[in-house]
Amino acid sequence: MKNSISKIILGGFIIGAVGFTNAQKIDAKAKKILDDITANYKSKKNTYFKFSFGSGVNGTVGKTEPGIYYAAGDKYKLKIMDTEQIFDGSKIYNINTEDMEVTVAKPNASSTMFSPINYLSSYRNDYNVTYDGKKTVNGVSTDFIKLTPVKANGLKYVYIFVDSAKKQMVKLEQHGNNKDVAVIAIKEYKENQDLDANMFVFDKNKYKNYVITEL
Repeated sequence: MKNSISKIILGGFIIGAVGFTNAQKIDAKAKKILDDITANYKSKKNTYFKFSFGSGVNGTVGKTEPGIYYAAGDKYKLKIMDTEQIFDGSKIYNINTEDMEVTVAKPNASSTMFSPINYLSSYRNDYNVTYDGKKTVNGVSTDFIKLTPVKANGLKYVYIFVDSAKKQMVKLEQHGNNKDVAVIAIKEYKENQDLDANMFVFDKNKYKNYVITEL
């Protein structure tokens, strides 16, 4: 399980975003829902999610693990088990405490970082979007939105479940063409907290015994 989580965080959570010439189909109702929750998140000084993360093969999720996610503007921190990812607005730091390794990468125009709310912006260029009705998720009535890639990117589809009344995401499912699946189910949500000034700063001095690789 640890290996699959690390693989997804270090690789699968960075999705290619190349220019597409295919005609997109975006359902008006789905677009309004996604735009409303995007505007809601952007209006906050910062946001916090506590979530469960599950991954699996053949479309079936195996054991799930807890995770946490902080974001402020375009900066974020994501942590699942022994793996942590920090984006400080300039570079992405992937920290694996079990292997005592840190990889550092600078995003470029051909990639977009994954976060629990990544698809709220990337859908505009990269996916056909349909509204598929109401679904109950953990006792919450949600609007079910399906994203299908306009051009091959390794994904078969992405499901987003939204609490439209609160304008918040409840669940995200990412399904690969190889039948791999990754699921984030948000358990707790907070906003506008007083965060540590160094929340999104990578302190190299804390990892003196780690192998640090700049990509």
